Amino acid sequence: MKFVISFLIVATLVPSCGFAWSPTLDFSFPDFGSFLRRPMPAPMPPPPLKELVDAPALIREAATKHGVPAPLVKSIVAVESNFVWDVVSPKGAIGLMQLMPQTAMQFGADPKDPKQNVDAGVQYLHYLLGRYQKHRNSLTRVIAAYNAGPGMVDRYHGIPPFRETRQYVARVLRFLGRFEKEAKAAAPAAQRYEASLIVTK
Repeated sequence: MKFVISFLIVATLVPSCGFAWSPTLDFSFPDFGSFLRRPMPAPMPPPPLKELVDAPALIREAATKHGVPAPLVKSIVAVESNFVWDVVSPKGAIGLMQLMPQTAMQFGADPKDPKQNVDAGVQYLHYLLGRYQKHRNSLTRVIAAYNAGPGMVDRYHGIPPFRETRQYVARVLRFLGRFEKEAKAAAPAAQRYEASLIVTK
């Protein structure tokens, strides 16, 4: 009863306020069929697949070509890029061996190409090995120079007193010990396989 009285009061007041009044209310449902008949948007194309790169094969090939121990190259790659071929650092270093564009240019390499990236990085390691071969702790100097540059290594006569470089050298040496053990363990198996090929011929 209260609802009916309230409704009548509102009905009498609304016209006096200047609003258009319609005594009929539309309770019809929307046409959901029109929504169903609308064309569905085309599906988004899948993202392009990343190129498959055999980093260990590239490392072995470049290490053999330039006379650099493969476990050393592999250790550098492990620390620099974790074997991710298209990674770019905030400082602009590119690829598996995290080459700066200027360094890659010195060796005529495209740092975005995985094969050229590794080849140029191994050439640089070969240069550093020759540069420090007659110095004490030559290997640690080579690793430090790869991270901080030969100028810093020469200035401090060894590993520069930078926390980043010292941690870098320690990490590379840990990987190097691991990868050298793996290489020694794999050598007898490879020799046995080669011997079996000779016997079967």
